[in-house]
Amino acid sequence: MTPEAKLQSECFKWFRYAYPRYKKLFFAIPNGGSRNKIEAKNLKHQGVVSGVSDTCLAVPRGQYHGLYVEFKYGRNKLSDEQEEFLKEVASQGYATATVWSFDEFSDVILNYLSDGR
Repeated sequence: MTPEAKLQSECFKWFRYAYPRYKKLFFAIPNGGSRNKIEAKNLKHQGVVSGVSDTCLAVPRGQYHGLYVEFKYGRNKLSDEQEEFLKEVASQGYATATVWSFDEFSDVILNYLSDGR
């Protein structure tokens, strides 16, 4: 498991414990990873889109329809496709975040879910 995958797993474990009410509404989007050419082609035909964030929290808050979170680790940066996706969903009324640590993730979630309802 990569360090980024470990971080994401750790964050999911905490989220499901802290917010059991929303456990089915916070999900991973298995969009990345290394695949062979045939599998990658099949997934593209099935609707996989390059740059889509790692996770989505399908819970509206305040002015937002939901929250997309992209996980990074170390010196990793957003790709051009990831930056474009985050801008697109933000323009459609979604909150977005990129996190490099558990503390950043938990702060994002606590702030997002405390807004309003």
